[in-house]
Amino acid sequence: MSWPVETLIERVDAALATFLDARAESLARVGDDLAPVADAARSFVLDGGKRLRPSFAYWGWRSVRPADRDDSALVHAAASLELLHACALVHDDVMDASATRRGRPSAHHAFADLHRSSSWTGDAEVFGTAAAILLGDLLLSWADAMFAASGLPDDVALSTRHVWDDMRELVMAGQYLDVLVQARGNYSTEDALRVAKFKTGKYTVEGPLHFGAAAAGAPAETFAALTAYGLPLGEAFQLRDDVLGVFGDPDRTGKPAGDDLREGKRTLLIALAMQQARPDHAELLRRNLGDRSLDEQAISRLREVIVATGALAQVEERIAHRADEARAALRTDALSEDSRIALDNLAVAATERHT
Repeated sequence: MSWPVETLIERVDAALATFLDARAESLARVGDDLAPVADAARSFVLDGGKRLRPSFAYWGWRSVRPADRDDSALVHAAASLELLHACALVHDDVMDASATRRGRPSAHHAFADLHRSSSWTGDAEVFGTAAAILLGDLLLSWADAMFAASGLPDDVALSTRHVWDDMRELVMAGQYLDVLVQARGNYSTEDALRVAKFKTGKYTVEGPLHFGAAAAGAPAETFAALTAYGLPLGEAFQLRDDVLGVFGDPDRTGKPAGDDLREGKRTLLIALAMQQARPDHAELLRRNLGDRSLDEQAISRLREVIVATGALAQVEERIAHRADEARAALRTDALSEDSRIALDNLAVAATERHT
């Protein structure tokens, strides 16, 4: 039986809801004080999200497994990837000092608001940051627990675990590269692409694909085919995210317009703009990037500079090229026909999105 995308997402959401309910009960045994933490975790994980990582994991599994095989353990294991992703987002918002996520206050802002509304002592912002870091840590530990309890067969559990461990390591390494590049203040296209590869690309696309393939006991040629598809698509996914971070519609992205400019993100978009800007435009970019007080007029001016340099057009061209490269890699007998069709559709969903 073949699962449509909507049904797969519903199954992942159901697995997450059941798991989070059990974790909330466990925290409740510590005391009522933990209820806001459990509520924050549930809201962050279940309210929004495209479930791309479980989808890639599922179709990595289906690349060699027929639709009539029992996939319940795989779906449960794949759902744990959303907890890893949630951990990364919570911590990312703290590191970037982001005020919102998916149209709502980010976790550290929500906990700071709780501190203020409760009239507690001390600094509300410090409390909010500390609570969000702990929430992210908790989500990471829960991701591991959910994976361990998924029920994958013994003959594939160890190889899948190796992929899982690599993903967890790479997402943290990629986050460090991101903050390091910003701290150095350079405008290097090579650095920007390396961050795109490790911070997002590998754990969003290639990692989940390999996760599913390992759970299916896939041969080496399947992993190679999935890498040929996953690496260019992972880059294209992150570059689309970078474009949305500057030009996205807040009603769709759930974040203020131009937030990446206020945060001073050293993305490929910015690196190319700096390299190709005339002197006065380059100075405008240098002076304003990372200024959290930028108003809409200033953001609009920076956007105009980025467009005028040709950087936006170049990044859009690279997104299209890398997406085409990924889709071309699907022309292989190493993947099932069903998975090739589904992965082709996911390539479109990952790169032609507005959120």
